[in-house]
Amino acid sequence: MGGQKIHKTAIVSEGAQLADDLEVGPFTVIGPKVKIGPKVKIANSCLIDGNTAIGAGCKIYTGAVIGSIPQDLKYNGEDTKLIIGENNVVREYATINIGTIENGVTKVGSNNLLMAYSHIAHDCVVGDDCVLANGATLAGHVKIEDRAVIGGLVAIHQFTRVGKLSIIGGCSKVVQDIPPFSTCDGHPARVYGLNLVGLKRAQAPPEAISDLKSAFKYLFFSGLNKASAIEKIQSILSRSAELVYLMDFVLASSRGIARAIQTEELPPSNH
Repeated sequence: MGGQKIHKTAIVSEGAQLADDLEVGPFTVIGPKVKIGPKVKIANSCLIDGNTAIGAGCKIYTGAVIGSIPQDLKYNGEDTKLIIGENNVVREYATINIGTIENGVTKVGSNNLLMAYSHIAHDCVVGDDCVLANGATLAGHVKIEDRAVIGGLVAIHQFTRVGKLSIIGGCSKVVQDIPPFSTCDGHPARVYGLNLVGLKRAQAPPEAISDLKSAFKYLFFSGLNKASAIEKIQSILSRSAELVYLMDFVLASSRGIARAIQTEELPPSNH
């Protein structure tokens, strides 16, 4: 059995709770309120601080800063938290902040890939099986649903939601909610269409994909306003679970849903 492997130059504060079979690399610092589960591997020169819990099997690479205080002026030293699930990969120099205000929590699910220099701000909620590419940045209170893919250097405005199985292209500016199952890109981000590849990989039923194709047509590419599009969808389409999820997401939006790409916004053709 492996046992703890903690480099002699690492600093583990009194009070930190570390599983018996984890690895901590040189010059890493672990704060007094940190809890780390089994089979976690932490590379060199990392900082794990705050009231932070990290689940089993996570891999944390050089220079990552996890559980640092929020970059928010209203934070005044309250006892807030960061909860990270299992089997996440946190690459070089990624940063994740604890929550703000009393009982505030930042949450990251399981099986996520957070690439180098990505940032998850205070009070964000990230689901399972998500990808944040290099330099992707989430402002405070952003919610990323399961299996979303956030491209490199994407910036997401505070309180924005990103729906499950959506893809956002690199360098996009996201200021409104991104609908589930969509492909989006641009500055600001616009809806290009349905994430058919992702839906098929997720083994969505053919009838659900058909429903979503029709719903996207009415919501984004018909010229109808949102209320009319929703009425049309509810009157003619079946109620597959995926369609219900999409409509619930749209109806719950407080920031508004990202608009569809317009013809004049399309990139020039190379042909």
